[in-house]
Amino acid sequence: MTRYVVGVDFGTLSGRAVVVRVADGVEVGTAVHEYRHGAVERTLPATGEALPPHWALQMPLDWVDVLRNAVPAALASVEGGLDATQVVGIATDFTACTFLPVLADGTPLSDVLPDRPHAYPKLWKHHAAQRQADRINRLAEERGEAWLARYGGKLSAEWQFAKALQVLEEDPEVFARAERFVEAADWIVWQLTGVETRNACTAGYKGAHQDGRYPSRDYFEALHPGFGAFLDKVEGPLAPLGGLAGRLTAEAAAWTGLPEGIAVAVGNVDAHVTAPAAQAVEAGQLVAIMGTSTCHVMSGATLADVPGMCGVVADGIVPGLYGYEAGQSGVGDIFGWFVDTQLEGGLTHEELTARAAQQRPGQHGLVALDWHNGNRSVLVDHHLSGVIVGQTLATRPEDQYRALIEATAYGTRTIVETLEAAGVPVTEFIAAGGLLKNTFLMQVYSDVLRRPISVIDSEQGPALGSAIHAAVAAGEYPDVRAAAAAMGKVKRAVYTPDEAAADVYDRLYAEYRRLHDYFGRSEAQGANEVLHRLRELREEVAR
Repeated sequence: MTRYVVGVDFGTLSGRAVVVRVADGVEVGTAVHEYRHGAVERTLPATGEALPPHWALQMPLDWVDVLRNAVPAALASVEGGLDATQVVGIATDFTACTFLPVLADGTPLSDVLPDRPHAYPKLWKHHAAQRQADRINRLAEERGEAWLARYGGKLSAEWQFAKALQVLEEDPEVFARAERFVEAADWIVWQLTGVETRNACTAGYKGAHQDGRYPSRDYFEALHPGFGAFLDKVEGPLAPLGGLAGRLTAEAAAWTGLPEGIAVAVGNVDAHVTAPAAQAVEAGQLVAIMGTSTCHVMSGATLADVPGMCGVVADGIVPGLYGYEAGQSGVGDIFGWFVDTQLEGGLTHEELTARAAQQRPGQHGLVALDWHNGNRSVLVDHHLSGVIVGQTLATRPEDQYRALIEATAYGTRTIVETLEAAGVPVTEFIAAGGLLKNTFLMQVYSDVLRRPISVIDSEQGPALGSAIHAAVAAGEYPDVRAAAAAMGKVKRAVYTPDEAAADVYDRLYAEYRRLHDYFGRSEAQGANEVLHRLRELREEVAR
């Protein structure tokens, strides 16, 4: 009997399911389900209350609806039909850090306190906890906390501690009522199995769990009296990636149309799970998952302190290697913002891309900073904002659009160079995600990086990666490496740099780095903190 697995990828605005043949990774069925509430950024659905700036929430029921809709639809889409008894496992991945308070049985606190914004899951791009992150980092540095170096010297405002500390300080009742805080990646597995299981990936990258433990209770209490209780709400055994979390419950089987009792894999992060889908399971292979944001993940043979990393975790991507993560908080989101708000429907992405592609590198005379959603790596500062330099009365929309694309490529080059300067060589650059469809953008990245770019040979990279983990959890392969070799899909060196364009981009990148350090560093480092002052003024006036 031919065997299949299902991978489910929970994204920012939708969830997608893919049915994959175990033997060779062929995707035989797929379906997408849009979240009814999308990303909740303006008003709380239950009350209509306006949310403060930089908030981003989600609705747990939207995630369950993906299981109820996308999985059965993916099964039904298989040409010639598919007997569900042929499916031997299911695995899921999630955006991270998407973090929620729950009761002891997994009930989201938003179900109990629907009128309290802090009771809802905080989406990865919830950036309203930067002040908490600043204090977390300052205190850790003052105390000489050893774990801080694993995060490039700064823990992001997107990660667990800052979000939980914001809950405690702004709504202590919600913090007290929360019996557990859990990553959405683990919550959805909880719904599938009926058992709480925590994965080592999100605990390590998003929760600073290093060398077998979280930071000390003393450290948490020093941040805020009573914050030590946070440890009681997250502590528990961690399960390895590709491990068996449990078996599909009767209720979840009814949602999905899958057989009760099949294997459910340990949860994972959308970016990290994509690496085996792109056959990037060896040291030096960097995968950039390029969509609304970009996450850069790679494995290295040795442990190094790399400035501005989102985390370095032993076995964080594949066993036996150190997993490095970096990222850019806004990429596709920046292009979408430009089209939707600056042009108000005047030109489409396709029209702007076609016009921009007619230009030579440097022809528009612009350099931009890609910080419209803050900076995740390597500055780790979500109070930063976007900048475009060089505009004149002759500047056209396609000039700005191309400059924004180039800025995101410069941001990626900054990350690659920071890794290599710290002794973590990047031997291959592999791209995945929705932005692969823009071939002009991909060529710009190759030119800016001055290196070939391989691409994943799947439109559903995270879902395929989850399916690979499902196959391992079901016992079809001995480990993730073996499953990736059989089921992963990649095309090597699809884009190669144009040397003449790369020469110009070297000059433009040098200007980007000057602006990057001038606007992004602290005044103590010779920088100008005008972007922070403008943000503070904006928030002061808004209050």
